[in-house]
Amino acid sequence: MEGYVIIALKSIAVYVFIVAAIRVFGKKEFAQLSVVDVVFILLISNSVQTAMVGDDTSLSGGLVAALALFAMNYVFKRLSLGSESISKVIDGEPVLLIYNGEVRPNALKEASISLEQLKAVVREHGVEEISDVNLAIFEVDGNISVLSDNYRNLTKRKRKGHRILGQNTA
Repeated sequence: MEGYVIIALKSIAVYVFIVAAIRVFGKKEFAQLSVVDVVFILLISNSVQTAMVGDDTSLSGGLVAALALFAMNYVFKRLSLGSESISKVIDGEPVLLIYNGEVRPNALKEASISLEQLKAVVREHGVEEISDVNLAIFEVDGNISVLSDNYRNLTKRKRKGHRILGQNTA
């Protein structure tokens, strides 16, 4: 029994370390995983396996480690939902990258995003120029939200089209 407690404590320590490392090195990499990112995650998991279970390669040792990881994940999520300040520590805060067409260089540094990457994201959202962006926000999940008047107009147009289609079929 004592061995399983050690495995659980080691697993929890590794979990906390990985969460902290992701916070320090940034979530941007996890928003859209590339092949390099997947390989990185697999290698990290393999490298910490022995640190969690040690010499115990039994099924029960692996299940205890997995149970400890699930429990720690549950605790982090509950803490995050229960307290805004704890949520900010675990998840971080959104970062305002563009405001009224103006890029905020310090925010780009904070989010570890280059101007070229930001331009690409803006184009992916259907906006040609950064000057046309009302807001671009680096979200806590690693994605970038882009809001512009052009996007709102397109959305309104689509909604009107749906209403007309709905009226014709009713």
